[in-house]
This record gives sequence, structure tokens and C-alpha cells, in this order.
Amino acid sequence: MQYQLIETQNQLNTFVEQIKNKPILAIDTEFMRRRTLYPEVALIQVFDGEHLALIDPLAELSLFDFWEILKDPAVLKVLHSPSEDIEVFQKYAGFVPAPLFDTQFALQLLGEGNCMGFALMVKELQGIEIDKSESRTNWLQRPLTKKQLDYAAADTFYLLPCFELIIDRINAAGFFDIVINESELIAKKRAFQTPDELLYKDIKNAWQLKPHELAVLKELAVWRRNKAIKKNLALNFVLKEHNMTEIAKRGPSSLNALRQIPGVEAIEVNRSGVDIIKCIEAAKEVPDAQHPDVLKRLIDFPTYKKVAKDIKQKITKVAKEHNIPEDVMASKKQVNQLISWNWKLTNEQKQSHIKPDLLSSWRYTYVKDALKEWDT
Repeated sequence: MQYQLIETQNQLNTFVEQIKNKPILAIDTEFMRRRTLYPEVALIQVFDGEHLALIDPLAELSLFDFWEILKDPAVLKVLHSPSEDIEVFQKYAGFVPAPLFDTQFALQLLGEGNCMGFALMVKELQGIEIDKSESRTNWLQRPLTKKQLDYAAADTFYLLPCFELIIDRINAAGFFDIVINESELIAKKRAFQTPDELLYKDIKNAWQLKPHELAVLKELAVWRRNKAIKKNLALNFVLKEHNMTEIAKRGPSSLNALRQIPGVEAIEVNRSGVDIIKCIEAAKEVPDAQHPDVLKRLIDFPTYKKVAKDIKQKITKVAKEHNIPEDVMASKKQVNQLISWNWKLTNEQKQSHIKPDLLSSWRYTYVKDALKEWDT
């Protein structure tokens, strides 16, 4: 396996010339996600079947011409389980490479198991055991070791031949457009940001709170996300989620009272205590009539189990008719997403919220007739 580490502009320019007319590129990224809200990109691996390069984004490089290749709709970009890579590109490059072919999803669509890891895919398709011992390494350190570089290079070197084995089966089944569309859906969902007014609903155990407590949680949720974005801190490093509901329940009016809440750490109070108290005070100013309603879980609706079963049966029938694995057509989470959309959101809230997977993307084409009563 031969590869080059690109650390200078001349090296990158030469590589771009080598790959710019190639129809298929295998791509991967290495990144770190320690205390940050956004992943920190550390390496970009690219293989065209002949030239394999590891591009160092920490070097002072202009990536404009390289980005143009990744934007080119005539170039198919192949990745394995690209959800986090998509986030890396969204944040670091400002776009998502397209069209994008996810080999993991393609295998799932072919009925080869759910979420097959890269190493297992290589073993199953090529009979090769690859070393994954560097998966938790520090990718931001410089210089990178030979073992790190070999590991990173292998991720695209073996990806391309796996893709070549998978694509024939995908084309034969007529599933190519589904694979591309699924990656577009992931990118869309990764880019979506829950509106401020609905953010509190995503907090674990929010259903346990009373209306005036939810008003506090609503303020805390918006403040926490805004601070996380501003400081590029992981949400739980701003304020732990399980502490938010306790703070909302108790509504402390002083820093000392805040410190007395079980689970709240001194560092949280020292860093953000004043802001937390301000959120509580702001919530107290909200009139009772404007407090959020108590949240209902799906299992709190009397007909939920019957409805979910009915939807699942309809989807299973459609999936079998089209030879698509039923868990690919719709997981339990996606069924719940559809029910929540109809039962929990107002028409106004739906306008600013992302549509359920079953009412968008390739799935809608298949299930729209079976689920037309849920298409609201």
C-alpha cells in the first residue's frame, strides 16, 4: 500500500491534477471530538484507485481546488458510515461532498446486516484482517506516527475494492438512487437545528416537569446551546443534561442554592452559575398562560401501541413488495418520528421542523399510499 502525506501546497496541487478527472473517489476523515461541540478535522484521506493521499488540514493549505472536485456532481464520492464525516465537511469545508455513496448503508439495503463496521466489511468482502488499534489515537498530534498513517491510508485503500464489489449488486437491484438519497437525507438532518422554542423537548426526562418548570428548562436549553456554539464546547461541558431537569424542578434563586442541588458540580456553578440564575429569573417573568404544556410521551397516548403496530405492518408489506429490508424501510425510531410529527407538533411548528424520514426522501415514494392518512 503506497500513499503520500500532503503537507505542502505543491504536493496538494499535483495530487488534485492527478485525481480531477477520476469518476470515483474513496474518501475518509480522521477527527477528534474531545470537549468540543464540533469535530476537529485532523486528516482527509482520498484514493482514486491509483493515487492515495493523506491531506493534512492542519498544514497551511488552500483546499479550494480540492473542494471543487468534491463538489463535482460527475464524481462519485464513496464513504463508509459517513454520518460524522458529513458533519466534518459541513463545519470545515462548508458543504457536503455529493453525490455520496455509503457502503455501510448499501450493505444494509442488500440485507447484509445492520451497521456493518469497516473492518468487518473488509474481512467479509476481501478476506483481509485490518488493524483497527489506532481508531482511538490522538489524530491532532504532530508528527503523526507511521502506524497512524498506515491505519488512515487503509481506510480508503480497502474501501474502493469493497465498493466495486457492492456497486454491481446495488445496480442489479435498482437501488443506486436510494443509496445516494439516503446520504442526502443524513446531510439534511445533520444540518438541521431544532428551533429555540422546541429545544427543551429534546431534554431527557422533560416529560416529568410541570408547566412552570418547563418554562425554566426552555430558557436553559436555549442558553446552553448558544453558549456551546459560541465557545465550541460539547453541550454537557456547558451544563450536564441530567442537571437541567433538576435545576428546573428546584428553581434555585441563588448560587448557594444552586450548589446544593445533587449532581451539580462546583465547576458548573463557577463557570455558568450567574447565567443559570438569569435563566430561572427570566422564566419566572413568563405569564402562566404562556408556560409550555406538560409533555406527553408516546406511550402516554392510549392508542399508541395499536397505531405503531398498524403502521409497522403496512410498512412491512410495502418493504416485502419491493425486496427492501423492513428495518431499512423504517426503524422503530422512524415510526415514532412519524407519529410524534402528527400528534405532538402544531401546524405552525411543522413549518419550522424537519419532516419525518417516512414523509421525505426515497421512503416517501414507497410508503405514501400506505401511509397517506399520516401525510400531514
